[in-house]
Amino acid sequence: MTDHKTLIASLPADTLARLGQRSDRAGLLHLAGHVGLIAGLALWVAQGWWLWPLALLPLGIAICFLFTLEHECTHKTPFRTPWLNEWVGHAAGLLILQPFEWFRYFHLAHHRHTNDPDRDPELLSGAKPETRGEFIRHVSGLPYWWAMARQTWRNALGRDPGDHVPARARPRLRREARVMLALHALAASSLAVTPLLFWIWLLPALLGQPFLRLYLLAEHGRCPRVANMLENTRTTYTNRIVRFLAWNMPYHTEHHTLPAIPFHQLPRLNALMRDRLRMTSAGYTRFTRAYLDDLRNRNG
Repeated sequence: MTDHKTLIASLPADTLARLGQRSDRAGLLHLAGHVGLIAGLALWVAQGWWLWPLALLPLGIAICFLFTLEHECTHKTPFRTPWLNEWVGHAAGLLILQPFEWFRYFHLAHHRHTNDPDRDPELLSGAKPETRGEFIRHVSGLPYWWAMARQTWRNALGRDPGDHVPARARPRLRREARVMLALHALAASSLAVTPLLFWIWLLPALLGQPFLRLYLLAEHGRCPRVANMLENTRTTYTNRIVRFLAWNMPYHTEHHTLPAIPFHQLPRLNALMRDRLRMTSAGYTRFTRAYLDDLRNRNG
């Protein structure tokens, strides 16, 4: 059986070089589309235009899926210019209450130890529900908001952020968390003057988070706990809207196999390795049904 290392070795060096080319143009165009979608929906809500409550859910989904942009920025791949990756990553993290500096180390540890039950921080943090009750709590998004608020506060106080964060990075985490808390406090204080941020940010984010939780479950949920990236990670074939919002991260096996490949090249990488993928799903609805069926069979 082919593993991801054998697959990588089989790809020509010039092909890998072409796939690995990052682009400010591709990143900025995609960013403009994502931010433009958020801004347009927020304007619809803020102006109270016809049927404006219907815009709350898609606005929240678009905001919450900034997670996938922040995730890409931890790999420094959306943009060729380094400072763009840093600033955009921090901005995305601010809007979804996920400290960028902390998440960088959390996520890189996840890549080093993907689906290892003893070392993958995603598994250790309980990100894969094992009962129907855990599934409902997880998908609600409430555990996520609590965990991120708690982590930001701990970082601000200089508490231990986890073994995956090196000592040299901890002052940066502390500074970042304090800036985040100050900005969030400023945003909260504005609610005393106008409820605008509640309607265009806070409420939509609460509504949109369950959709991100369901999306993320498909990346590794119910995949074998082995070292082979072709088995421990799932690629989900979905529509253009989801691929756009998720910055092509539904091509997740491809991303884990070669994490330095930028988002806009992942469809081309998929074409090269599609026949060797072990874990795939034909859509998120189908995956969720299978996940729930598995929970039902396991727990009765």
